[in-house]
Amino acid sequence: MNRERLNIWLLAVLACFLWSTAFAGIKIALRYSTPLMLGGIRFFLAGILLIPFSGRLRDYGRNIKKYYRIILKISVFQTFIAYGFFMIGISIVPAYIGAIVVGSSPLITAVGSHFLLKNDKINVRKLAAVFAGIAGIVLIAVSRNPVTKTGQKELIGIGILFCGLLASAMGNISVYKDKGEINPVFLNSVQIGIGGVLLLLLSVPFKQFKPINLTLEFIAALLWLSFLSAAAFSIWFYLLKVKGTKVSELNLWKFIVPVSGAVLSWIILPGENPDIFSIAGMIIVALSIIFYFFGRPVQENTDG
Repeated sequence: MNRERLNIWLLAVLACFLWSTAFAGIKIALRYSTPLMLGGIRFFLAGILLIPFSGRLRDYGRNIKKYYRIILKISVFQTFIAYGFFMIGISIVPAYIGAIVVGSSPLITAVGSHFLLKNDKINVRKLAAVFAGIAGIVLIAVSRNPVTKTGQKELIGIGILFCGLLASAMGNISVYKDKGEINPVFLNSVQIGIGGVLLLLLSVPFKQFKPINLTLEFIAALLWLSFLSAAAFSIWFYLLKVKGTKVSELNLWKFIVPVSGAVLSWIILPGENPDIFSIAGMIIVALSIIFYFFGRPVQENTDG
């Protein structure tokens, strides 16, 4: 394993861990705000936080004009649609269920990459690894017995989360296909800020734009959610632009999200506790990642 590839893996793990903290944080913040309004404020603040790290300020407006098509495409798919669905879905289902559902995103992205990208086709080994990870997620879900516990409302919430995953997959592929010189931090700053504004605007007709009780707990949760969005998306956009990176391969690391997301929910949120089946599911997820990355034949070309 070369050093560059190791650095990519470590950054991917860091981004996924940051994302996994969002589930408990959102549940805490939703005690004081509505889903769309919280999402809008969160992403708008995240976009502002990234402006000082996005390059020269005088070039900010010029780059928006230059790259406006890819910016609008990603802001609509990756933040507005994907996280609009996500915020509504996570407000309906428990945090650990949200983490489990979002953990299936590598499968969706792998299938999308197979049809939309020439150099990222699904093979038998990749399918085996992906379905092993999905099996671990299913085991966690079954062990928590989500269907009988929450009924029809929770099934609707899960369906909403899956709609968000489809939009997120399209956003990932769009970033990957645009191999230009656009700064990933700048791209994230603009797209996430625009997406946040769109979510705030959407909260008005849905009657979710309401006064917020600014408690210390809400402010802390909001600031953390804004920071992790700014950091994780910037890391991810950078990784998607690294030469030789494959979208489906990179997204397989997102199997970390349901594992750490569920653990953090069990630690932070009341009423969520681990059991032997959920722990077994997490082990299966971890083994699927090991099989995918360390089971590759030496002669296989990974620089497509």
